[in-house]
Amino acid sequence: MVPLKELLNFSILPIDKPSGPTSFQVSSLIKNKLNLTKTSHFGTLDPMVSGVLPVALGRACRLNEWFMHKDKTYVGIMRLHEEVDKKKLDATITQFIGKINQLPPVRSRVKRAIREREVKSFDILEQEGTDILFHTIVQAGTYIRKLIHDIGEELGGAHMLELRRIQASIFTEPSYTLYEVDKALEALKAGDETPLRKMLIPATEAIQKVLPLVQAQPSIVPMFLKGKPVMAKDILGKAPDAPYYALYHNDRLISIVKTVKEGTIIARPQFVYN
Repeated sequence: MVPLKELLNFSILPIDKPSGPTSFQVSSLIKNKLNLTKTSHFGTLDPMVSGVLPVALGRACRLNEWFMHKDKTYVGIMRLHEEVDKKKLDATITQFIGKINQLPPVRSRVKRAIREREVKSFDILEQEGTDILFHTIVQAGTYIRKLIHDIGEELGGAHMLELRRIQASIFTEPSYTLYEVDKALEALKAGDETPLRKMLIPATEAIQKVLPLVQAQPSIVPMFLKGKPVMAKDILGKAPDAPYYALYHNDRLISIVKTVKEGTIIARPQFVYN
């Protein structure tokens, strides 16, 4: 069994963020509660939005490149400013399925320039008067509040009443409330590591769900741990046709590498776990 201290330095803790605090505040709170030197979150949630907020612990903070830029799933309530029949509502929503152009909100931290995003699905779960319960899957970086506003522009106006993220990349429910984290830490103080361990997703396991895996030649592992670039002879089997992949030695993560074409060099390390 991996020692808890080591696990805490390379794991992801999926938090159920409450409405109110910023994502940064929640990440900082987790850092302080777990007495860590560094934490970060994989995908910002607006303060008033709740739901799955993956918080990376320790060295796992360096993995955001491979987790943040994945699809997100939300459920929420859209309030129309006037009643609209379902046929017109469905027809309007259909116009916003697929690739759309979005201008980030004024209060966003990104540059305000029109950018293309993709709405994978937008399904009406229930309609009660002007309140619409919806489920949507979108490309990372899509602003749901802006999407609701733009849909409303075609329907006499609309705004987002409530929103909850239920999936961010590979991370989904169950996620854990801050209260549940506190209870796990109380158990830890009493000598029971089990509740906290159950909450942690080892980064070595998470990586296997987002990147192809390649086994390193055992004799080359010490050199890989020092940052050696990858040559075809250094791995078992063929390199995958992918921009990035993870090098392992049995179940042990060695590094994450980026595919290149530089003569005999086929990949270069982007992250080394030594």
